[in-house]
This record gives sequence, structure tokens and C-alpha cells, in this order.
Amino acid sequence: MSAADRRPAGILVSDVDSTFLTQEVIELVAEHAGTREQVEQVTARAMRGELDFAASLRERVATLAGLPEGVLAAVREALVPTPGALDLFARARAEGWVTALVSGGFHEIIDPLAAETGVHHVLANRFEVRDGALTGRVAGPIVDRAAKARTLRELAERYEVPFERTVALGDGANDIDLLTLAGTGIAFRAKPALRAVADVQLEGPSLLEAWPWMERAAAA
Repeated sequence: MSAADRRPAGILVSDVDSTFLTQEVIELVAEHAGTREQVEQVTARAMRGELDFAASLRERVATLAGLPEGVLAAVREALVPTPGALDLFARARAEGWVTALVSGGFHEIIDPLAAETGVHHVLANRFEVRDGALTGRVAGPIVDRAAKARTLRELAERYEVPFERTVALGDGANDIDLLTLAGTGIAFRAKPALRAVADVQLEGPSLLEAWPWMERAAAA
């Protein structure tokens, strides 16, 4: 078997909130802080591309200051994967794809689900925590649209996979760079700003509808 034959069939990179999951994670956390309505309004504007994502995330996280770190466990229990999401990733792994989740959400929430699902790579933000409580700040650089696209580029280089065999999934303006870079950019139940740049538009309800497009990409 040649080195080329041992390369992955392709690379699948997916957004998390409202793509891999039916929910927006930060809104679930905000529910415990009593700020969900406020956070939902900012999230909606950010996903439509009306607000700078990094600034909007800082604004939303600030409303969580003082929230006990323990509520994150309750949020993890409340996660609902999008229909077909787990099946899509399972099929991708079985067929030799490298899989990744890239999220403007948070490692503390996403990592356990990703581990259970067998996702190879995860990029997300982290809450700053002190004395067992959220400070209302993000720890480290914020995962924005540029960071998502950079992750795809780095994975393609690492695994020596041509961009023609990369597929990206997303729903909002923060996924524009990611879908534009991917060989096949799939907008899933997406906002108009993302639909405008996507190669494929899927209305759901199942994320497994992306599989035929992945098969096409793998054959490229």
C-alpha cells in the first residue's frame, strides 16, 4: 500500500451550535444565570453577521459572571445532538475520514460529547474560572471565523488531504470562512449570510443528508 493509499478518505469539519447540536450552548449556560433572553438576542445578531463575533461572545459571557462552575455539568446533560449528527460522524470514521468539531462554544461542554462520539479533533473556547465560579471572561484567544478556517487548513496539511476532499458544515456567519475554504461547504438550516457562500444548502432535519456530498468529495 502506498503512502497516498493510507491517507484519510477526506476531512469533515463541523460547527457545533445549531449544526452538530440543536442548541446554542451559551444559551443553555445563560439559562442558569437568568440571562438567556439577553444572550439569545445577541447570538441571533452575531449569527446573522450583524455583530463582530468576538465582541459578541465577550458580551454574552460577561452575563455569566459569578455562575458556579458546577452548572456546566447540568448543561452537558441537556445537550441534544442534531438528528443524524452522530450517525454522520460514525459513518465518516468508518469510511476513513478525519473528523473535527470547531466551535465558538466551549471545550468544557463539548469535549465529553466529542470523546463519546469519537471525534478526532476539537477546537473551542474556554471559560475563565476562579474559585469555582465563571469570571465572565473567556480564557485565551477566541475561536472566530478565521480560527475555524485555519483549523481546516492545518488539518488538510497535516493529513496531506487535498481541499477537494474536505467538507465543512455550518449554519451562521461565523462559518463563512470555513465553508468558503472547504472543497464542499454545506450550509445546514443556515442564516442568509452563510447560504450566500455555501456550495450546498440542506434544510434537514437530518445532518446525515450531508453524506452523499461527502461521498462525492471523497471521490474527487
